Amino acid sequence: MARIRPLAPAARHGVRPSCVVVTPGPWTDLFDFFCQRFPSVPASTWQARFASEDIIDADNQAARPTDAATAGRRLYYFRDVPDEPIIPFQEEVIWQDEHLLVVDKPHFLPVVPSGKHVRETLLARLQLRLNLPDLSPVHRIDKDTAGLVMFTTQPAGRNAYQALFRERRVSKTYECIAPWKPGLVWPVHRESRIGDAEHFMQQAEVPGEVNAITDIELLEVAGDWARYALRPLTGQRHQLRVHMHALGLPILFDGIYPVLTPEGTNDYRRPLQLLARTLEFVDPLSGEQRRFESRRTLMPLEEVPPAR
Repeated sequence: MARIRPLAPAARHGVRPSCVVVTPGPWTDLFDFFCQRFPSVPASTWQARFASEDIIDADNQAARPTDAATAGRRLYYFRDVPDEPIIPFQEEVIWQDEHLLVVDKPHFLPVVPSGKHVRETLLARLQLRLNLPDLSPVHRIDKDTAGLVMFTTQPAGRNAYQALFRERRVSKTYECIAPWKPGLVWPVHRESRIGDAEHFMQQAEVPGEVNAITDIELLEVAGDWARYALRPLTGQRHQLRVHMHALGLPILFDGIYPVLTPEGTNDYRRPLQLLARTLEFVDPLSGEQRRFESRRTLMPLEEVPPAR
């Protein structure tokens, strides 16, 4: 018989708690356990979290810093980021039904909490705004990318929608603006292996078995720039950005390829010109053909500054 995992406490301000299980060790108490388990977090932060009852158990009871660090105890802690930057752009709901939510994400907004982004994420905003505590993303796009993101609103049926992406039964189309290169023959079918680069923020094409496939079509040209349609057949991290860069066509305003800009330097005047335009699939629950399209647009080519 499968063991039932305890339910996590409810979200606060749209943010779910992180979970940690106390492991055997030389911990004198819970405060000592958290300090040693997460050495990058200042002790003062854990003191503040205990004091504000942001560390709780599965019964929603506050843990005390002097509690014994009993191995196997499951605890939940809420993470807050002081001075978390406000992302001054709003998401738009494209579709909502009993099981599915499709949202048009703006540039710069992360999909899920990570690093310095907790409340200012698409998931946290939607959970709070729509009162959907069980909301969960079926897939993700980079925070720098705008466009469609699909969520399930309840656990029932979640695996069926996730299987669409695992089994590549979703047709996805992106648009981007990048340099115009007359020597290339269109359309382009790009196959390569994408793996880790020297810097952890970047990916690169590397030797080995193909794990990334993208079809690229030229849509229009104006001067030094062009608009392209990209259809990823796989889902590697940064796949579209890496493939365009490898073709000598880095996407306009890309802060990672080819040159990595300092982390946290968002220039709201220069959003990455990459848009998740369409999602198309057969709904696994209803059997209906679904097609969703972003209402956002990229820059008009005539407004793109001349290439240097």
